[in-house]
Amino acid sequence: MSPTLSPVVDVQTLAQFREQHTPLTIIDVRTSAEFESAHIPGSYHIALDQLPDYSEELAETLKTPVVLVCRSGTRAREAEQVLRSTSLTNLHILDGGLGAWEAARMPVRRGRQRWSLERQVRGVAGAAVLASIVGSIFWPPLLALAGIMGAGLGVSALTDSCTMALLLSKLPYNRAAACDVQQVLQSLAASEQSAGT
Repeated sequence: MSPTLSPVVDVQTLAQFREQHTPLTIIDVRTSAEFESAHIPGSYHIALDQLPDYSEELAETLKTPVVLVCRSGTRAREAEQVLRSTSLTNLHILDGGLGAWEAARMPVRRGRQRWSLERQVRGVAGAAVLASIVGSIFWPPLLALAGIMGAGLGVSALTDSCTMALLLSKLPYNRAAACDVQQVLQSLAASEQSAGT
């Protein structure tokens, strides 16, 4: 009897499943640039914004348990919601995402280093607030921008979503190493076939 995964998988459990060569598929839903910077060896990349277009094909292809990964877990939960609308039922989320994986000193494949999307959001929000406060010395209405940014961050925390992250993910910086989803689907199909034999 094969072991089962809980809906939210901790790093140690995922590492144990990998060591035991238990059939499972890890799908990283971060931006292409983030995936290029660092990812779990053997994981497949399909960016969150591409997932809705290929969710049905994924459901037809995947038979093994699927572990969704992002930087911290937020985008993985969004990806889970997208895939729940398909016939996929064996979906799991890596608790704490790649951040937790790296903190536990698990193996990571590294490439060209880029800022994570979460770090970019903090940088842009912080710079906008600072610039609006300093700029308000010369033009007081700019102070409203700091309030708007604060309100946006509050809404982001309450809804566990981030419009700024969605917008930043569209920038060329985050799309540098484009994901060929058709190629990923072919690799997944081959992997599923070999797992079934």
